[in-house]
Amino acid sequence: MTTPRNSPSPSTSSYKNAPTRTVSVRGEDFAYRELGPEDGVPLILLIHLAGVLDNWDPRVVDGLAARRRVVAFDNRGVGGSSGSTPDTIEAMARDAVLFIRALGFDEVDLLGLSMGGFIAQVVAEEEPRLVRKVILAGTGPAGGPGIDKVPALTVRATLKGTLTRQDPKLSLFFTDTAGGQRAGRAFLQRLEERTQDRDKDISLPSLRAQLKAVKRWGRQAPSDLSGIRQPVLVANGENDRMVPSLNSIDLAARLPRSELVPLYLDAGHGGIFQYHEEFVTRALGFLES
Repeated sequence: MTTPRNSPSPSTSSYKNAPTRTVSVRGEDFAYRELGPEDGVPLILLIHLAGVLDNWDPRVVDGLAARRRVVAFDNRGVGGSSGSTPDTIEAMARDAVLFIRALGFDEVDLLGLSMGGFIAQVVAEEEPRLVRKVILAGTGPAGGPGIDKVPALTVRATLKGTLTRQDPKLSLFFTDTAGGQRAGRAFLQRLEERTQDRDKDISLPSLRAQLKAVKRWGRQAPSDLSGIRQPVLVANGENDRMVPSLNSIDLAARLPRSELVPLYLDAGHGGIFQYHEEFVTRALGFLES
């Protein structure tokens, strides 16, 4: 279903029931879902590598949407969005800006997870009047240590998951401890709560493009983060094997106006999902301060 620009937010009680809508962005249809109050600064969610609409933890989205208008969308060429997937983070950032403006927003907050955090950094720096506040989770700066290894880690985990019939997110997003694996299984169960109008998985060509973009980001010269002047909240688990947690500490140290959430114990890349209640509370406090 296509929704005109500036349309009101649908009245839904949970992300699992939020209708999937589309908006035209330079001739391509971008799929998105939104919920929460219609007033206030919208919070735009920028998803991780290979992620689609159904990869957002409904507890995180619902928690944020209790007090904020929240919008999640599929990147170009991914899931329900048409077009060809870009192979650079900068091009993905331009798409994100076009999507935001297509919805008629002139000021937004951003929540970027992993690859979405790379995109959020570029958008915040290049569009200072558009972006009010930023939350960066499980992510790092261009050229950050270990980021160029993400594609290889992802491919290995995906192949292993195929052989063992186990979702690769269980090993990539969560620690190997009993607590970490228990949290991971609970997260995967939450992702299945939506039973109708589910999104399509990312295609192989789109995944390849994203892997190329992430590797490029990891091999770029280290970012000069001084250009990001907006308030930024940084969060991660203490043992992120995808984007090493050191990158989160580095982000918080180098961003001019940052807050670092104490790294979540016994948690990894999916720390904000494992600690969803604590994260939502901290995120809302930050956005409303």
